Amino acid sequence: MAGSKQAKAKTKKTDAARGRAARDGLAPSYPYYLANRAVAANTGLEVLDKYTGEVATRVAFADAATVRKALVAAHAAKPVMAAFPPDARRDVLEHCVRRFGERADELALALCIEAGKPISDARGEVARLIDTFRIAAGEATRIEGEVLELQISERSRGYRGMVKRVPIGACSFITPFNFPLNLVAHKVAPAIATGCPFVLKPAAKTPVGALIIAEVLAETDLPRGAFSILPCSNEDAAQLVEDERIALLSFTGGLVGWDLKARAGKKKVTLELGGNAACIIDADPGADLDHVVERLVTGAYYQSGQSCISVQRILVHAELYPRLKRRMKAAVQQLRMGDPRDEKTVIGPMIDEDAAIRVESWIRAARKAGAKLVAGGERKGSMLAATLLEEVPPDTDLYRQEAFGPVAMLEPFDDFDQALARVNDSAFGLQAGVFTASLAHAMRAWDRLEVGGVVVGDVPSFRVDNMPYGGVRDSGLGREGVRCAIEDMTEPRLLVIRDPV
Repeated sequence: MAGSKQAKAKTKKTDAARGRAARDGLAPSYPYYLANRAVAANTGLEVLDKYTGEVATRVAFADAATVRKALVAAHAAKPVMAAFPPDARRDVLEHCVRRFGERADELALALCIEAGKPISDARGEVARLIDTFRIAAGEATRIEGEVLELQISERSRGYRGMVKRVPIGACSFITPFNFPLNLVAHKVAPAIATGCPFVLKPAAKTPVGALIIAEVLAETDLPRGAFSILPCSNEDAAQLVEDERIALLSFTGGLVGWDLKARAGKKKVTLELGGNAACIIDADPGADLDHVVERLVTGAYYQSGQSCISVQRILVHAELYPRLKRRMKAAVQQLRMGDPRDEKTVIGPMIDEDAAIRVESWIRAARKAGAKLVAGGERKGSMLAATLLEEVPPDTDLYRQEAFGPVAMLEPFDDFDQALARVNDSAFGLQAGVFTASLAHAMRAWDRLEVGGVVVGDVPSFRVDNMPYGGVRDSGLGREGVRCAIEDMTEPRLLVIRDPV
């Protein structure tokens, strides 16, 4: 399948482009992919280098008619993808794992340019892309059912039951700008593992990573119509939400997801909509304070805080508060801001200047309401310095909303139960972190925190790509993680057999 002569020929054809991009940055232009095929329809979408603000490349931009063709192709591919053998799906995914490894430098540089992601963070995301496809490859041949014991009374004697899981059908995926590779991977890899054709709309600000993934998928022997990856406008993408031929919509992004759900009709919907993650530092955190500070700084400021589980609220026991504040201030002031290609850069640009202005305005409003600046706060264009505040009023946007920028807040607490209540005093509930040496406190946090995941001994920003990931309340609906996504993309089908009489 993916190792056939045809696939190898496709691989050789793309290697020249890969070498050019790995050496020079991004290719001059990228096609979109309609029903598995590259289409250089236009160069209508400019992709900016987020650090310099210059045009880095141009991408083909799909119109409403093209999106419609993709939906028709995905729906038509439903039976052939369902019949595509599990070992062949595994081979496709393993091919992707190998090719992503070969193109790792190119993928990391693309992230650095189109997302402004510091190169060290970009390499980490490429590693997670590979992990996610590797996990999906392993799961592709483990989508199993069960045998049911139906003989539970005299009425059902002689009946046998079995359940298998079958692909749900065509899926539509919409992904955001902040993880242009791995958030795509968490939708695409499970879809391939289950045999679901799909249409993906990547974020218009960061489409290149998804198109490189499409280029690799096009090297394989996936059935025609198995995938389309189309940068397009939000208006034209409405079809991905509303079209009745789609069986599942998976959206990662902001609170607009709830509106999409309302428009989605009868299809299954999964949403990951962000949060304002909190981390509790108990009186005895169970770790050296320098280690705790190191993890907090990483969790709050990696990729300029543009993560759904970035550390935003830090609740510190009053006994530790003065010491932790001093160390946090020193650590934050040392974070280097600048060119994301520089190996020493920790804080790169935000996705655009408007995003930086928004966060800066929230910081100013919080300070006007009484918050105190501990470190940072300066902005130049799309660059916002790593910022730390304390005494932030809980009714400010900075405290209650998702900042999605390089900013965190310190607040003291006296009682652990009080800290748990403060974490829960939020419209969001994605993940929370707890540093504590107390098993009782750890278990109480797991029992009482109204979030999708509790991370003990680390920051809420921790994620492994095979674990269930998602939230409650405004943070979304359903769970990602390869096995959870496979469950969402399949449905049980029952077989009952009556013994001959």
